[in-house]
Amino acid sequence: MSLKRFQRRLVRILTVLVILSIVFCLGLYAYRSFFGFTYDGSLFGQDLAAGVKADENITNITLFGLDTREGDTQSHSDCMMIVTVDNMRGKIKLISLMRDSLVNIDDHGEDKLNAAYFLGGPSLAIRTINENFGTDITEYIAVNFEQLVEIIDALGGVEINVETTAELLELNRVIRDYGIEQGKEFAGIEQTGLQTLDGVQALCYGRIRKGGTGDDWARVERQSIVLEAMFTKVQSMGASELIGLMQKIVPYVTTSLKATEIAPLIVGAVKDGVPTLEHTRVPLDGEWDYYGSSSQYILYDLDVAADHIHEYIYNDVFPGETASTSSSDSGTTSTSTDTANEPLGGVDFDEPPTAPATTDDTSSSDSTVDPASLAEEGGRYDPATGDYYDSDGDRYYLDESGNRVYY
Repeated sequence: MSLKRFQRRLVRILTVLVILSIVFCLGLYAYRSFFGFTYDGSLFGQDLAAGVKADENITNITLFGLDTREGDTQSHSDCMMIVTVDNMRGKIKLISLMRDSLVNIDDHGEDKLNAAYFLGGPSLAIRTINENFGTDITEYIAVNFEQLVEIIDALGGVEINVETTAELLELNRVIRDYGIEQGKEFAGIEQTGLQTLDGVQALCYGRIRKGGTGDDWARVERQSIVLEAMFTKVQSMGASELIGLMQKIVPYVTTSLKATEIAPLIVGAVKDGVPTLEHTRVPLDGEWDYYGSSSQYILYDLDVAADHIHEYIYNDVFPGETASTSSSDSGTTSTSTDTANEPLGGVDFDEPPTAPATTDDTSSSDSTVDPASLAEEGGRYDPATGDYYDSDGDRYYLDESGNRVYY
């Protein structure tokens, strides 16, 4: 082989190597940009008690919203949703599970649903959901509430309608307390109405449940309102904006899904356009009651709830409706970009939830009540001041009607 021919061949080989190196570097950059999330492989080989997958076009994932404070080594899952990606109908369905639901947790007996994550992390939490609701979940996505602030700020804030004065007052109280906790000062909300909330404000909006704002039932709906507002904001973005957004938010997500599983999931969800977003919760109104010495649990028929979940996920029958009245073409449950805070799925969370009337025939005529017995689970009573502290550490007193009044 002549020297010139050898040189030409060497140049071609080096050129190919350079091109391959560039492609590899670009691929690695793209992978880290788009899939730079925290991958959790701890579920591999775990018995999650998942049922047989009923439809290959439908994927169920658990979404955990964690309230992990500085120094915590364990977390309660304060927000739990089943996220269903329904490629047949072009929908993403969110089913909120009430955190105080009384369920059986393997090796721990009966407890609140959100205790499962605290006791055994995502694997025990998923197993508990599968065993109690008959689902087929094997994957999860988790976002810490602190990280939600960064994600919403990356979106440029979200449009939320702060509807009532009670919401406004409670929201500003929570923002103030959050600032004290973080050692910073955050801007409050000046008035009710539709407005853009930043990450801290939206986080605190999704947390409020006290001061006459609807307790945990309304908080579940507010969490879905925040998610809906985020979804609506994403819908309005162009391709370049979406790429930039993905680069910003993926570092704040922890998931058991691999990159090779996420990509086809996204492609399937958007193959026919932007999917419709729907939301509901179990138990339904009229199918639950409070339970426990201080009404700390939500008690309901888990088999009935499981039927609602299964019918909704696989047969598209919205909970509370029948197959004849539920239609995927009706549009009654689709996300509206025109009206903020519109209840998804027609569930009116602005009204107090209804439950079966409870008759206690064993009540005594003795009106003497130990004040400490009125403290909620995880809270306490201070006999020196006559004040109470709830499970979040917030101080309140009881008025003449027994209602909580927060300071």
